[in-house]
Amino acid sequence: MAKPAKSKSKPEAAAPAALTHIGASGEARMVDVSEKPATERVAVAEGRVVMKKATLELILSGDAKKGDVLGTARVAGIMAAKRTAELIPLCHPLALSKVTLDITPDAKLPGCIVRATCKVTGPTGVEMEALTAVSVACLTIYDMIKAAERGVRIEGIHLIAKTGGKSGDYVASASRK
Repeated sequence: MAKPAKSKSKPEAAAPAALTHIGASGEARMVDVSEKPATERVAVAEGRVVMKKATLELILSGDAKKGDVLGTARVAGIMAAKRTAELIPLCHPLALSKVTLDITPDAKLPGCIVRATCKVTGPTGVEMEALTAVSVACLTIYDMIKAAERGVRIEGIHLIAKTGGKSGDYVASASRK
């Protein structure tokens, strides 16, 4: 995904918008998107799984007891993106046109950096799908290596960027990445 032009990005310090999933009486509601035009929307999210160096080496060597840790986490993240509306109560079900999940081992952490990109042409964004994909992929990594190390940490799950829609483009500040 190409980075959006900085001039289009919303400043992070802008006043918070009204909560769209809360009705006038405070009740939860699903937002009506039927009047919104279908546009191409892309979201990228990221998170980290931090572990001991020996645990990362176990993953990379392919010797984890449960099998291919990174391959399984990649598939789990993609499956989770497709089921986001079943997991997050007020999300709209989306016909995703693309989901990619990249897991990069990082010896400096040590651990893995998990990044998901989701794409749709529709009346609402795919931020929740990208965040759900990252979350479930990170949880899957934890599940597959917990026998080797219980102290694994999942950190920093956040939206990196999004394009499309009425609210415009967003790119996380460098201090959040």
